[in-house]
Amino acid sequence: MTPAIVPTVDWYFDFISPFSYLQAELLAREPLPAALCYKPVLFAGLLEHWGQLGPAEIGPKRRFTFRYCLWKASRLGIPMRMPPAHPFNPLRLLRLAIALDCAPAHCLSIFRFVFQDGHAPDDEAAWRSFAEGLGVSDVEQRISQPHVKDALRRNGEEAIARGVFGVPTLAVGDELFWGADATDMCRDYLAGDTLFSDLEMRRAGSLPDGIQRRR
Repeated sequence: MTPAIVPTVDWYFDFISPFSYLQAELLAREPLPAALCYKPVLFAGLLEHWGQLGPAEIGPKRRFTFRYCLWKASRLGIPMRMPPAHPFNPLRLLRLAIALDCAPAHCLSIFRFVFQDGHAPDDEAAWRSFAEGLGVSDVEQRISQPHVKDALRRNGEEAIARGVFGVPTLAVGDELFWGADATDMCRDYLAGDTLFSDLEMRRAGSLPDGIQRRR
């Protein structure tokens, strides 16, 4: 009997995203039954490509999003504290992850620096102390390397080519699972749930527009 092929799951995320933080904690708590490849991307680049506003750029949605994330974290038993201001520039964090080879433990530490300890990446003292704690004493030099910047750019281009429109997104081949709340949906897909080949599920994936809003 030929053993089942276990797919690799690509995880597209940005440290600016509180939902990415929640999913990082969920994945650490209960890993997927598949190899997981961490791929940091600049969320702002996805928004620009698809012509979207981020949740924090719409006043009422901003308030709800931050409060919902704190409520959800509490329900899940995940410690959470918002940084001093949001949104912020996440480039330092994204490049640090890449400089550290996107090791899951290091990525989780970066998430916790922001959403557990409540730090912003432009807090110079906290940033230097955090980087040194990860064993990176020359942090600015490390994250400024051309290959680090190029890797982040390539991740973004790859994500867009695959249709990724938001973070966090788990990608399994052509299937995209967007948002922390879709973690279990991805688990079901990996387990071979027949719902994904159901006629109505296939129809939903190609449902035509009934009307288009003027842009």
